Amino acid sequence: MASLSTHVLDTARGRPAAGIRVALETADGEHVGAGTTDDDGRIGTLAERLVPGSYVLRFATGAYLGAGAFYPEVVVTFSVGADEHYHVPLLLSPYGYSTYRGS
Repeated sequence: MASLSTHVLDTARGRPAAGIRVALETADGEHVGAGTTDDDGRIGTLAERLVPGSYVLRFATGAYLGAGAFYPEVVVTFSVGADEHYHVPLLLSPYGYSTYRGS
């Protein structure tokens, strides 16, 4: 089965984004896992037994970005197909974000 990790980097401050709560769900909304980014902005293992299908990562960025955050939540939908490790980083700034499949 596939596994998943994530990493959040604050591109405006040039450092990892610690303390961001992240939830993992199936495309149908079933809770699969959750965690909070550590001091290095990482969650090393968010899930260890993902089966093929679509998943949703919900990054609760509002508390990190502060009052009036333009993006209080970032939602990333992705697909798992193979039995391998998936890493989904989030690059975050007050008025923008991007993501990619990491290694």
